[in-house]
Amino acid sequence: MHGIVPGGGLSPDGQRWIACRPGFFLPVRVLSRLFRRRFLEALTDAHRHGHLQFFSQYAELADSTVFDAWLAPLRACEWVVYAKRPFAGPEAVLAYLSRYTHRVAISNQRLLAFDERGVTFRWKDYRATGRTRYKTMTLEAGEFMRRFLLHVLRSGLHRIRHYGLLANPVRRASLAKVRELLHDTPGVDPSPHETVIETRPAFICRHCGAPMIVIDILARTAPIRAPPTRRGET
Repeated sequence: MHGIVPGGGLSPDGQRWIACRPGFFLPVRVLSRLFRRRFLEALTDAHRHGHLQFFSQYAELADSTVFDAWLAPLRACEWVVYAKRPFAGPEAVLAYLSRYTHRVAISNQRLLAFDERGVTFRWKDYRATGRTRYKTMTLEAGEFMRRFLLHVLRSGLHRIRHYGLLANPVRRASLAKVRELLHDTPGVDPSPHETVIETRPAFICRHCGAPMIVIDILARTAPIRAPPTRRGET
């Protein structure tokens, strides 16, 4: 889960912009423990209402006593919440996230073969270094589809959600007020129901996330015609 949060917000009366301290957003340890508590509370509530199912060696977790004992170590250890200023600025962060939010689980370029053994594809091992980081894997077709469908959201779920200043019902008014308080030049804020048509295509490098510049467009040539056949030949 990724979250993009502004470094400040409107005052309760909506008349002032309150910015966070320079170089400081939130105490990471406090944020980590808050996330741990809220996550485990929601998990316990889902178990209490029978929304969780357990199979095989985990079937005994269906018992509430066993489940609470299993959660006990998770309440005692520290959870990792990473919060750090982006190295290359907000544009690089948005380019990085767009590679996850606007594409499928695996690109066609990573698919290498599909035969009687299964599906062979290329993957990146982040624990390795150098050229050994790029490896191949072959999965039976059913197992490949199972893993692929894990990335498909269930009906009713949304990949991206907007809250606060960017919530759809108040976004236009909130952003206008923020720009007024920050003396910023108003930008184009399309309505969620409007379609934005870009006059120039935007291409992002899938390796570094930087915008690519079109230097030339090659027109498609006429297809090569087959040589004429003599009458009676097929």
